[in-house]
Amino acid sequence: MNRILIVEDEERIASFVEKGLRAGGFTTTVVGDGDAAYEYALTGGFDLVILDIGLPGRDGFTVLRELREARVTVPVIVLTARDSVRDTVAGLEGGADDWMTKPFRFEELLARVRLRLRTAVRAPEVTMLRGGDLTLDLRTRRARAGERTVDLTAREFVLLELFLRHPGQVLSREQILSHVWGYDFDPGSNIVDVYVRALRKKLGAQSVETVRGMGYRLPG
Repeated sequence: MNRILIVEDEERIASFVEKGLRAGGFTTTVVGDGDAAYEYALTGGFDLVILDIGLPGRDGFTVLRELREARVTVPVIVLTARDSVRDTVAGLEGGADDWMTKPFRFEELLARVRLRLRTAVRAPEVTMLRGGDLTLDLRTRRARAGERTVDLTAREFVLLELFLRHPGQVLSREQILSHVWGYDFDPGSNIVDVYVRALRKKLGAQSVETVRGMGYRLPG
């Protein structure tokens, strides 16, 4: 199931797009500012981004430029009220894959989403992830810690995969929740901490580091 990041600060529009995409079989995450958009997209956990330009924090142009500078190749469809030729050219030259102006018909947006997902250039598939003495075989779904084979639940597997794809990078609880569970962050939830403790119990106490006040990381 394809995961789509919706970056839109107008709640009415964000809700409309999210409901339509979910009805179309997509998994969605919604953020309302440019800073969160950049951090979420940077995790690599999304197949496509729908990006507004006029955002709090980083504007859409800045988010797009910084993602491309960071070599994030996820397809981006800009959805904005700006309709000048100058803005459209700036967006497309800045790395956008498509540009739609508001108001818009959802059927057209859905068609463009499907087209971009079909034509997205995928990197060669990685089948084995490694970090320190940890290995994760994505084909057999087997994990190893040193010489030990470790049995992981489905969620533990996805969580370890996320850490191994971002070695040394601090991942916030919000990012982990979005990628592993597919919903927005609930500040009252401790589910991430519970699963990190489970991984440590199976893989070793030092396998995942706590970065106080920020999140967790796999030692680089």
